[in-house]
Amino acid sequence: MVLRTLALPSFDPMVDHSGATEPSTAELLSRLGDQSRQLVRDELRLAQAETSQKVKQAGVGVAGFGAAGVLGLYGVGLVLATAVLGLAQAVDAWLASLIVTVVVLVAAGIAALVGKKKVAAATPPAPERAVAGVKEDVETLKGHRS
Repeated sequence: MVLRTLALPSFDPMVDHSGATEPSTAELLSRLGDQSRQLVRDELRLAQAETSQKVKQAGVGVAGFGAAGVLGLYGVGLVLATAVLGLAQAVDAWLASLIVTVVVLVAAGIAALVGKKKVAAATPPAPERAVAGVKEDVETLKGHRS
């Protein structure tokens, strides 16, 4: 029995065997630029869609907080009405209402004073330490220039 060697054509995977010519470097760079611009556009569209969806969700959340605030305000009003009615069992109704009103107004005054103190402590809103640091840097640079 004689073994024959079959000669197969050589195949180089790095060579385009389709007969088409390879694109030039300029064409490849042009494609790269086009594809890069398209990628950026697509990413911006995706970011816009995601942001839009998150803003809608945040809007629903804010509406929920608003509803909670209104209902909480009604709840406080009902608690005050209950306090007036409960106090009216011991004193006249007008006096009970007056007592609850004075207590609420005193609490509002105290809250206003505390708030004013906190706002005064926070103003001016300029970052004082950062400004002082920049001034120190400027003085240091002036010292090195001389």
